[in-house]
Amino acid sequence: MSNIGFKIRQAKESEFKEIGELMVKVYSQLEGFPKQSEQPDYYKKLADIGELTKKPETELLAAVSTTGKIAGAVVYFNDMKYYGSGGTAASEKNAAGFRFLAVDPSHRGEGMGKGLTIECLEKARRNKRSQVIIHSTKFMQVAWKMYEDMGFRRSADLDFMQGKLPVFGFRFNIDS
Repeated sequence: MSNIGFKIRQAKESEFKEIGELMVKVYSQLEGFPKQSEQPDYYKKLADIGELTKKPETELLAAVSTTGKIAGAVVYFNDMKYYGSGGTAASEKNAAGFRFLAVDPSHRGEGMGKGLTIECLEKARRNKRSQVIIHSTKFMQVAWKMYEDMGFRRSADLDFMQGKLPVFGFRFNIDS
């Protein structure tokens, strides 16, 4: 997928470290979000984001600016058993999901988050999944609003606690 200011493509292995650094930067700057000292395992997963691509049917997608800079990324899971969150999401059948959506603060407002989300929805549609599962937190209000505006609906049955952090589930029905 491409847009006026960016292109979305599968990340190259040589870009994994840079994307991990971007993920850590973005998540650590979320106001109120747990800090690295509070959730070290979570931040290690962000830093090592490329490791998730070793799981079957899992891709790291990058939003690349016209200057060639990686300005955003997301991990797409075509099979929920590899999704790796708490709660019941991993047991969802005929569903895809995505996690760890991040856009560099200097590129916010350019449509990268929405573009990455649309690419995940299109992948799920091409792979004949009936729904897409995601999670968000109260500290991700911009993303939360974008997801709801795009047709994702809250799904409390997918909620879970990550330490002391409430994590909220959403579903997008592909056929609707």
